[in-house]
Amino acid sequence: MAEGPLPDDISTMSFEDAIKELEAIVKKLEDGKGKLDDAIDSYERGTLLRRHCEAKLAEAQARIDKIVPAADGAVKTVPFETT
Repeated sequence: MAEGPLPDDISTMSFEDAIKELEAIVKKLEDGKGKLDDAIDSYERGTLLRRHCEAKLAEAQARIDKIVPAADGAVKTVPFETT
């Protein structure tokens, strides 16, 4: 499957809604009931939902990380700590 843009109905989903739908797809596929074409379509949609969830998690991680200079002049990220 190509790594192109996500369909609008997925890209506008919240993380929680995407996870909920992904869990339903996994359960449906694990049950093994239904037509092969439907299973393939569900698998493809699940892949898109997984990508969306991973992107949402990366966005959240970036928001809680901070960029700091290392002793050698390199730049790294560290978890953001509130003190």
